[in-house]
This record gives sequence, structure tokens and C-alpha cells, in this order.
Amino acid sequence: MGDERVLDEAMKVMGVFEVVPRLVVFDLDYTLWPFYCECRSKREMPSLYPQAKGILHALKAKGVDVAIASRSPTPDIANMFLDKLGIKTMFVAQEIFSSWTHKTDHFQNINRKTGVPYNAMLFFDDENRNIEAVSKMGVTSILVNRGVNLDALKQGLTKFSKHLTSIEKNKEKWQKFAQKPGSSGKDKQ
Repeated sequence: MGDERVLDEAMKVMGVFEVVPRLVVFDLDYTLWPFYCECRSKREMPSLYPQAKGILHALKAKGVDVAIASRSPTPDIANMFLDKLGIKTMFVAQEIFSSWTHKTDHFQNINRKTGVPYNAMLFFDDENRNIEAVSKMGVTSILVNRGVNLDALKQGLTKFSKHLTSIEKNKEKWQKFAQKPGSSGKDKQ
């Protein structure tokens, strides 16, 4: 499936959902492209997973910002590959640095730079330890096995929608609780 067909299909997928994330964050290695940067030379011409570029363009066309969170020990190679692929300027934040924090530092930086709350983000990564750590921050996170594709996008948007619905229901319950007499210390005085 070519980039244009993937873009069209991704737009249809997003059109099904009432709410989409404000920011979608991608890992690089084995998420957007099928290799580790540190195992490649700057002289090589990289390639993305087959549906990745169409999905990135669809997100941008829908007004959804995109960012990168990568623990690559070779940010120079990663940045060069993003340039070669012509997608570097698409990302509102690019956090590419080696870290032992399972990307929590990356997301704190992305949050500071963009102002997007964690619960308005969707994250794709191929490592479960990163998914678990970032999920604890309130980010909807999806584990990908063979790179980002339309199925992963559908899964992510579905999970994001359910997460958002759950948050809204909890807000409603809290507001009802807070309005009941005797629900706060003030009423007891």
C-alpha cells in the first residue's frame, strides 16, 4: 500500500473517533524504522516501515502534532536519517538521547516543550518496559511488534478514546461527590 493510500485509510480511521490525541509520540528503532540506528552508517539511505510515512502525514493533516521519544545512543545518526527521509520537520519535539529512565525523561521534556498534558498523548514503542513506564505517567501507550501500521493506529485510537472516556466519567463522579452535603471537611464545621 503506497503512502497516499495509507494516508487516506488513516484519515478514515481517525474520522471514526470523536476525539483524537493532541500529540502522538513515536519511538524510532523498530517503531518507525526496521533497524537500530547504532547498527547503521550515516552514509546509508534508511527506510521507514511501509505504512509509517502515510500515518505521519495523516496525523499532520488531521491537525495532530507528532513527536519523537528515542533512547538511541546515536542521536547524530537518527537525526541524519530523519533528514534523509524528509520527515524531520514534521515533529514538534524530538527527544533523542540515551537514558536509563525508560523514556520518562523524554516525556517530561516533551510535556514542557509542547504544553500537552500526558493524558492527551498517544505513544507507540516496540519495548514493553517503555510502554509500562510511560503508561504510569498517564500516556495512552501501544506496543508495536512490527512497526507502526494502520492496525496499531486503530488500536491506539481505540485505547485513547476509552482512556479519555474513563477520565471524563471519573471527573463526573468526583463533581457529583463534591456537591453532596458532608462530602468535604467544610460541611462538618
